[in-house]
Amino acid sequence: MRLIDHHCHGATGAPLDRGGFEALITESDRPAPPGCSAFDSQLGFAIRRWCAPVLGLPPYADPSAYLARRLELGPDEVNRRFLEAADVDLFLVDSGFGPPLTGVAQREIVRLETVAESLEFGTADDFPAAYGKALDLALSGGAVGLKSIIAYRHGLDFDPAPPSRGEVVRAAGRRLRLGQPRLDDPVLLRHLIWAGVERGLPLQFHTGFGDPDLDLSRADPLLMTEFLRATRDRGVDVMLLHCYPFQRQAGYLAHVFPHVYVDTGLALHYVGARATAVVAESLELTPFHKLLYSSDAAGLAELHYLGALLFRRAFDLAGEWPPGDAERIGELIGSGNARRVYGLD
Repeated sequence: MRLIDHHCHGATGAPLDRGGFEALITESDRPAPPGCSAFDSQLGFAIRRWCAPVLGLPPYADPSAYLARRLELGPDEVNRRFLEAADVDLFLVDSGFGPPLTGVAQREIVRLETVAESLEFGTADDFPAAYGKALDLALSGGAVGLKSIIAYRHGLDFDPAPPSRGEVVRAAGRRLRLGQPRLDDPVLLRHLIWAGVERGLPLQFHTGFGDPDLDLSRADPLLMTEFLRATRDRGVDVMLLHCYPFQRQAGYLAHVFPHVYVDTGLALHYVGARATAVVAESLELTPFHKLLYSSDAAGLAELHYLGALLFRRAFDLAGEWPPGDAERIGELIGSGNARRVYGLD
């Protein structure tokens, strides 16, 4: 099954001690209690089962042995092994968060909020035009899509209508007065999204599971229903990223809206042995031409590998469908949909 990872981040090039490694295998911002370990989780067991052999260790190697071997090989060799073992044709990398991803074929996804947070503008009245120019510049290097993290900064229950110029200018004035680097004004966030809609590229939204900066009750993609109605005739594809535990809700949205696509990224390596069930639930209503693959791997190359491995295992359809159909649908979901939607052919 050929794969295009349509949403991921980079992998650290720094050596990691146990604390540093465990911090990257949980979405919590706090370490496990004394005497406990983040390895005691579905993801921890998946690393021991599937990742240990890539480093030349037996399956289920002890965490201490695993981390010692990782340090022995060094981060460059560890990253090379896992990215090669992932066997992914192309990575679409969110450049707005985390370290770079090196040594692989990749294209860029531009994060709307990152462009705005690095923007310098003289007066509030300058903001709309300045942002538009900065966004076009960010896209000029060959980026193939855009991403919003409004789920983190406000919630997916945002006003679906584009704000007026007056609203945007007033909000930009508040931003100038406060001088806060983090952009979380709901009016400005909506302006960024609609600026993205106007560019016509696939527009990704984080939905569902994430770190504690997120209010999960406001990350249900069903909260975007009115926005999806407002954009269904705009010629822009909307990508609902991750979705867990709302994969069934996301599947419904992909079923009824022709421009909506879904994935189960991030969730798969965290749920480990339950990955097949999560993918199956996402496909109860999702048309097969609407599901894409992503890992949402960040920080550890192990996650790029596990995402690909577990996704492929979820689509082991031998004996379930006629062989020709199983191969065709696997190719469609693994890479064909991404090639079509992002214009990668």
